[in-house]
Amino acid sequence: MVHAFLIHTLRAPNVEDTGLCRVLYSCVFGAEKSLDDPRPHGAERDRLLRKEQILAVARQVESMCQLQQQASGRPPADLQSQSSDEPVPLQEAPRGAFRLAAGDPFQEPRTVVWLGVLSLGFALVLDAHDNLLLAESTLRLLARLLLDHLRLLTPGTNLLLRADRIEGILTRFLPHGQLLFLNDHFVQGLEKEFSAAWPR
Repeated sequence: MVHAFLIHTLRAPNVEDTGLCRVLYSCVFGAEKSLDDPRPHGAERDRLLRKEQILAVARQVESMCQLQQQASGRPPADLQSQSSDEPVPLQEAPRGAFRLAAGDPFQEPRTVVWLGVLSLGFALVLDAHDNLLLAESTLRLLARLLLDHLRLLTPGTNLLLRADRIEGILTRFLPHGQLLFLNDHFVQGLEKEFSAAWPR
């Protein structure tokens, strides 16, 4: 099961003081229970804990993406050279997976599958035993749909104003955090359903 999905900013490698990594959108599908924590539990405390956990994942994804770009020797893609009408080359985008040990930042071990598309990072936080190939294909599908339908790379796009559309995509393609085996025909049907419900 997917524990969380997030979209965050990515800074280019070797760029100093361009700001911190920011989480633009996150959706947590399961809450962690802290059985051995004697402090009182409250909704606000749980929300802040989730926020810290998601930010820790985003920073680690950004670091992994920068390391991969530096190791490849390719210059980072320039956001300005990408037209909003051009298809985004997801096959060439930096991607990867890494494991998080128990307690860092989640109580149980987790696996993170990530994808870096120009200035945006997409990540799925999974249970340690989940199918990584299925998770990677689901993440690519989600990234493509979000980039196509929401025009996320268009200058001036505000993700906060499109949270309902992001949730609409997640509801159809990642219901309640469940990874789905989807064939192309079924994906096309879900895309048509989403396009009818949320015209561009």
